[in-house]
Amino acid sequence: MVIRGRAPLRVSFGGGGTDVAPFCVEQGGAIIGSTINKYAYCSIVPREDDQIIVHSLDFDMTVKYNAKENFVYDGRLDLVTAALKAMDINQGCEVYLQCDAPAGSGLGTSSTVMVSLLTAMARWKGVEMDAYRLADLAYQVEREDLKIDGGYQDQYAATFGGINFIEFHGRNNVVVNPLRIKKDILHELQYNLLLCYTGNIHVSANIIKDQVKNYEKKDAFDAMCEVKALAYAMKDELLKGNLHSFGKLLDYGWQSKKRMSSKITNPQIDELYDEAIKAGALGGKLLGAGGGGYLLMYCPYNVKHKVAARMEQMGGQLADWNFELRGAQSWIADENRWGYHEVKVHLPNGDYEFRL
Repeated sequence: MVIRGRAPLRVSFGGGGTDVAPFCVEQGGAIIGSTINKYAYCSIVPREDDQIIVHSLDFDMTVKYNAKENFVYDGRLDLVTAALKAMDINQGCEVYLQCDAPAGSGLGTSSTVMVSLLTAMARWKGVEMDAYRLADLAYQVEREDLKIDGGYQDQYAATFGGINFIEFHGRNNVVVNPLRIKKDILHELQYNLLLCYTGNIHVSANIIKDQVKNYEKKDAFDAMCEVKALAYAMKDELLKGNLHSFGKLLDYGWQSKKRMSSKITNPQIDELYDEAIKAGALGGKLLGAGGGGYLLMYCPYNVKHKVAARMEQMGGQLADWNFELRGAQSWIADENRWGYHEVKVHLPNGDYEFRL
């Protein structure tokens, strides 16, 4: 038996950073974003002994534990260690992790891996968790148990899936509002968006610490308030189908977010963004906390190819993607069913046998 968990990565359109305390506690935060068809996967294979063996397929790393011993955070796959502890896993198993995007890409990879881990472990143990409970547990494990700086949006996006407007007023007051976007508008939005990998890997915790430190500074605080207001404006324009307005608001949000911390961007990213605008893009933003990862650009259909060509000339790597409207999922694969020795087919002109 193999228990699998899968959770989608996300792109944030607006409001990024307002889900981080103390702003979200004191002022209330708001995020608009969507999950995409790139995923974090977790596979669990139960064992008969007490050995827990974790394989990170992306980092080519294997870590071993004993289910009867205390789990220790030693810097090696601590996300898994914390999830095992939170779910009280006391039986041996092998855990395989794989993600469709690199860590630090700005797509919420670490939180999405955590959600995929927890949803697979819950399936294995027969624990029923609704989406709010799962997202909150993922937040607790990552932000409180592991003390990794960051906000709330990644855990909730990966758990719920789809295009959401999420409001944050602290840990016990998060409201996920699914947006009902007409299919025509959704298809047009996806067609007009470019997702480009900048090649830089950012360390979001450092950027978030700088953002929190700047909270008391008037310009940074005003920028956070504007970023929040833009999230509401983008929600309204998207629901109305005013996509070009939505694209321009992406630019407003990017300009405002850069005021929250000097570490959010760098000259290479600024040049790539500016060249995309010159080629015809209406707006865009760097995904995640900043500093590197994926750049999202909104381009009218008749200039999209020009923007794409220019970004590739500048060293950007364009990604193939689409929206994913489903959230975290788990299922069980029975490997015994795969052990065929022969397959037989009966047709009017005779029987066929295929030995495998």
